[in-house]
Amino acid sequence: MSITHTVLFQFKDSVDQKDVTKTCDDFLRLKDLCIHPTSKKPYIISLQGGKDNSPEGMQNGITHGFVATFESTEDRDYYVKTDLAHQAFIAQVGGLVEKVIVVDFTNGVY
Repeated sequence: MSITHTVLFQFKDSVDQKDVTKTCDDFLRLKDLCIHPTSKKPYIISLQGGKDNSPEGMQNGITHGFVATFESTEDRDYYVKTDLAHQAFIAQVGGLVEKVIVVDFTNGVY
């Protein structure tokens, strides 16, 4: 079953908008940059993201959200723990964010 990987950012107030935009664009590029170790092809099924626009007022500081879909737990685990493109992105974003929340799930598994 596929895995949905949700990432929420609260960018620091001091971060310039152009840096926020570049970081978000870089995150979305991971769909093409993350290469499966066996197939040697991109393995993120889908990756979407953007700036929060919810009218509910329950963001608790979160400013941006991203949702990636992986074919398997193994693919998600490789992405999280090993993929060099993802590891480089983590290093890039570290100083720009106040808070990061990650929630992964398998649809319909409660």
